[in-house]
Amino acid sequence: MSNTYSPVPELNLLKEFQDSLGGQFFAPGFELFKYDNDLDWFCGDAPDAYLDRLIPFAYATSAGSYYALWRCDDRTDLATLPVLFFGDEGDLRVEACHLRGLFRLLAIEPEDPEDRTRLASARQRYHVWLQQNFGLTPLDSSEDADRELLAEYTRRFGAWVSEFASGDLLTHVLGALDLDVPTP
Repeated sequence: MSNTYSPVPELNLLKEFQDSLGGQFFAPGFELFKYDNDLDWFCGDAPDAYLDRLIPFAYATSAGSYYALWRCDDRTDLATLPVLFFGDEGDLRVEACHLRGLFRLLAIEPEDPEDRTRLASARQRYHVWLQQNFGLTPLDSSEDADRELLAEYTRRFGAWVSEFASGDLLTHVLGALDLDVPTP
């Protein structure tokens, strides 16, 4: 039996890095959990064919928000799939166009001064890891982080959810994504 965390090499490298920190966080609330964990709480009674297209992999916040890859198509390189943010308070958005985009977002300096101080050592190690493994630096606040592609993925995700969701779930998802909610 394999000890590999996931079928995604980028996530496996991140898991090795996370484990090397001995329980210390490098980004506020971010923590990998069991790859492809259950997301029934989001989709409810959606058919498995839909649930299988969401691959949860990490906590996004210490309050229980999640990140998941969305199999928006049949590409084989899972690291190039869009990354969704499922908030514990109902927030929902396409966070990044791919894993490397998320990795750059995770490297941004935290707003909270306590987080900046508490995470400083692990963040420095993360920045080195990010550069050494992917040649990437933290996302600069002046960069336009794939805005058009994120908007396209957001529209596509809304359309995908409308294939199986109805009623309150569809209204919530489209509202959270700031997409037009169809009127009866």
